[in-house]
Amino acid sequence: MNEIIRIGLDTSKHVFQVHGVNAAEQAVLRKTLRRGQVERFFASLPPTRVGLEACGASHHWARVLQGLGHEVGLLPAQYVRPYVKRGKNDAADAEAICEAMSRPSMRFVPMRTAENQAELMLLTTRDLLLKQRTMLINAIRGHAAEFGVTGRKGTDSIAGLRELIAHHEAMPELAREILAGLFKQVESLEGQIRELERRLVAWHRDNDCSRRLTTIPGIGPIGATALAMKVPDPSIFKSARHFAAWLGLTPKNHSTAGRYRLGVITRAGDEILRRLLVNGAMATIKYAKPGRAAPWLLKLLARKPKKLVAVALANKIARIAWALMMRGEVYRHSLAA
Repeated sequence: MNEIIRIGLDTSKHVFQVHGVNAAEQAVLRKTLRRGQVERFFASLPPTRVGLEACGASHHWARVLQGLGHEVGLLPAQYVRPYVKRGKNDAADAEAICEAMSRPSMRFVPMRTAENQAELMLLTTRDLLLKQRTMLINAIRGHAAEFGVTGRKGTDSIAGLRELIAHHEAMPELAREILAGLFKQVESLEGQIRELERRLVAWHRDNDCSRRLTTIPGIGPIGATALAMKVPDPSIFKSARHFAAWLGLTPKNHSTAGRYRLGVITRAGDEILRRLLVNGAMATIKYAKPGRAAPWLLKLLARKPKKLVAVALANKIARIAWALMMRGEVYRHSLAA
């Protein structure tokens, strides 16, 4: 009767809370563990189902527990929150995880391998360095403007701005030296970004799924690589619509009593994928002309703002991408036209 059938594990940096129930759904295990005790504790238990919230380091612990013979499920945090009773603490969170994973309709996050997580670091690190480069360039422009030096917008014009600063007579020498140090940091970041992009393109060329995705208008090598890395198993989505909803490209639903009210997009799911798809859609719209673009896109552009149309097109691109990943095909322009 005290045999544990399911365990909810609430993780953190140093303190882990365990909550286990038996076949009668009665709590038979409540325990607080330190980080160094977790692996030894679960190694002493017979194989059972263990649930964790999908958060930082959750994939690592899922791999560790799976290696000990347990069946591990990663739950999205927003699906666990409704099961937290009054009050918020580690014990309540572990109990909520244990309760949530017992629901027949619960959806789980696929566990990533260590190799897949390492590959994803190429994308996330590139995204971080791009943000840092933008911050540095904005700081340079702001400081230069204080001395009356302004240049054209865009990262391509940063060399011209550097030349203007070097020949501006009213620029104090101290300010010129500080800005020179910032320019060196920008150059260093650009070198790192180019190296990451080189490795991403090499990965793209070696991956069949990524190469097929680039046949879709609006998806380039970086977008295709991101889709192939972040969605290694597209079959976890029931349909293309579910995939687009996971990306946050579908409108919020506030319907009730037979009245349908749709709002802005949910912006759920992966931010990097959603941004790449919308940017690709904007690039497609830029060159949308009669004879080169689908009639439905031209009609939509005639009566809707470009950014709204870009989101609708990104939704369509996401659905096409899911279909290609599922079927192992390439995009056929003639059929689409």
